[in-house]
This record gives sequence, C-alpha cells and structure tokens, in this order.
Amino acid sequence: MSYKTQLFPWCIIRPKVNIQQIIVARFRRRSDAEAHLQILRQLLPNAPHTIIFDITLDNSKQDSEGAK
Repeated sequence: MSYKTQLFPWCIIRPKVNIQQIIVARFRRRSDAEAHLQILRQLLPNAPHTIIFDITLDNSKQDSEGAK
C-alpha cells in the first residue's frame, strides 16, 4: 500500500461477481465517504455500493514482518 493510499483509508467499493470488487473512490474521513455514497445512491439507485476501511498491508511489509 502506498503512502498516498494510507492517507485515504476509507473506500467506497462496488461488489462484482466472484468475490471481486472495484474501489470507486477513497477518502480521508468516513463522513466524506458517507456523503459521496449518498450521492452515488441517488445517481445509481440499482448499483450496490459499500463503505469499507482499507488497512491492507504491502506484501513487502508482510514478508519482512514474517521473517523476524
């Protein structure tokens, strides 16, 4: 995860078939994500969207922590 991605941990995702998902937008604050989600639901009422807190680690960080 890049530094910029870490600054914007709140995500709006759109679930897809076979447990896949698309990140629609990233936000610093949950309140910003909720406001954007409200607009998305008005514009696309039949499309499912969800807010998540993305704390995914880089593989390089996971590997180095596992080696300790």
